Amino acid sequence: MINLDIARIFAEIADILEVKGANTFKIRAYRRAVATIESLPQDLKVIAERGGVKELKKIPGVGDAIAKKIVEIVETGDCKSHIELKQEVPPSLLELLAIPRVGPKTLAKLHAELGIDSISDLEEAAKSHQLEDLPGLGTKVEENILKGIEQYKRYQGRVLLSKALPYAESIVNDLKKLDVVEDITIAGSLRRMRETVGDIDILVVSNSPKEVMDTFTSLDGVEDIVAKGDTKSSIVIRGMDVDLRVVGAESFGAAAHYFTGSKHHNIRIRELGMKNGLKINEYGIYKGDERIGGKEELEVFKSVGLTYIPPELREDRGEVEAAKDGKIPELIEISDLKGDLHVHTRWSDGKNSIAEMAEAAIALGYEYIAVADHSPAVGIAGGMTEDKIAERQIEIEIVNTRFEAEGTGFRVLSAAEVDIKSDFSMDYKDEILKDLDLVVGAVHSKFSQDRDTMTKRIITAMENPHVDIIAHPTGRILGKREPYDVDMAQLMETAKATGTILELNSFPNRLDLKDVHCRMAKDYGVSVAISTDSHNAMQMRDVIRYGVATARRGWLEAKDVVNTKVWGEVLK
Repeated sequence: MINLDIARIFAEIADILEVKGANTFKIRAYRRAVATIESLPQDLKVIAERGGVKELKKIPGVGDAIAKKIVEIVETGDCKSHIELKQEVPPSLLELLAIPRVGPKTLAKLHAELGIDSISDLEEAAKSHQLEDLPGLGTKVEENILKGIEQYKRYQGRVLLSKALPYAESIVNDLKKLDVVEDITIAGSLRRMRETVGDIDILVVSNSPKEVMDTFTSLDGVEDIVAKGDTKSSIVIRGMDVDLRVVGAESFGAAAHYFTGSKHHNIRIRELGMKNGLKINEYGIYKGDERIGGKEELEVFKSVGLTYIPPELREDRGEVEAAKDGKIPELIEISDLKGDLHVHTRWSDGKNSIAEMAEAAIALGYEYIAVADHSPAVGIAGGMTEDKIAERQIEIEIVNTRFEAEGTGFRVLSAAEVDIKSDFSMDYKDEILKDLDLVVGAVHSKFSQDRDTMTKRIITAMENPHVDIIAHPTGRILGKREPYDVDMAQLMETAKATGTILELNSFPNRLDLKDVHCRMAKDYGVSVAISTDSHNAMQMRDVIRYGVATARRGWLEAKDVVNTKVWGEVLK
């Protein structure tokens, strides 16, 4: 967790410096450090303790000043410059950066011109049209900021799965080190792998609850002890609420079920129990006053005539009926994947070479990757010109020749993430598209087009015989950008008719297709590609778990996902 803490501190330093109008190069240095640290596989605390500043400076993007601050954070939990900077701006001002469409430069202008330093100030100013006349803002920006505030309020108190899960796993790993912990599991919506969660729930079996609670409430990063009891304690750690319950071994399965399922799922199970003359709660399965089960989760399902229901499906979306008929799907696993059909390299905005991305994929047990660098329309991404595609092809062939000589059987596919432009055209001509192994179509602009226009825009791309996959089909960014207005039923029908694959983008702030759309694709018989859209080798390794979790929530099996197949089958 120390890496995430350090990245968060440096990101906040960069934000404050930008709000204050500090040196651009200094701000960029912190942002580069954040990008590196977030994807770093090694623990910075271990590196710092082993070799200090000298060892840390070997990490790309980490200079002397950054390295010294990392050592300081490892030793004290924060750094002096961060503490001092936070004292120079109101805390409520920084909260404004969580509002979609409010970046540091916009915030600096709002603060300087209108004295805005809180969300309530910003909302009042936008509603009274005080932003309209500010240079660089205007009516449209004002409207978007109000939408952003509404969106922020909707997500307030919730965090991305990708933030909560590593924290929870770190806590579990710390508690597992205790000899008195007999069993332990994450519970709640986090165990169901929802895309955002409100808090973290953990269950423990132990005959020494006091020792467990003492360790839990003294973990690194604890900001507040909300409650501490014999069997339940609550803390705030790194901004997240965490509840820990100690239960008896005889109740562990019943408690795991009770504290994992959604409210409606649990009601369905209890109702089935009542029909069978049983009482089912977090303490066990009862026939009258006699406890007849509850040690294992499976006992809960068996007692009401159901097969086991995986945690991701416990949402009361038909899983009870499926379990009654023995039709719970064999959900996809990460180990089913044979490749990644959407990764980026230095040929556009990626951080690694083609060979480095391929070697990382081989380490994951993959048989292929599709190098899908951007087309030119995404200017900020340094998209490939036609000449660049030809140059990149030479490098791909060199890498593939090397792998062939080594007998790895691995293949790098020549692909591109090609913009579907607002006039319905593709960003490359068909003459270019037809020579690529794989074409990934994507919308990156004009998100506000109306429903009919946006739907036609994507369908036109699907009808192009050279377009194989539609990337992040609804364009959402969780907590930042709402999905664009598109008719998903029409997209599914066209995808089925044209054989177009829909992407489940695994990036944690996208997860697009979302779970209900994955289920929809399954029902329509539309193939899904679980891709990472990774821009460096570590992302390819780290984010795939979130895509697979979303696919499982969408009832997808290996047979529904195209990149569970070997390349020859994918090609067909």
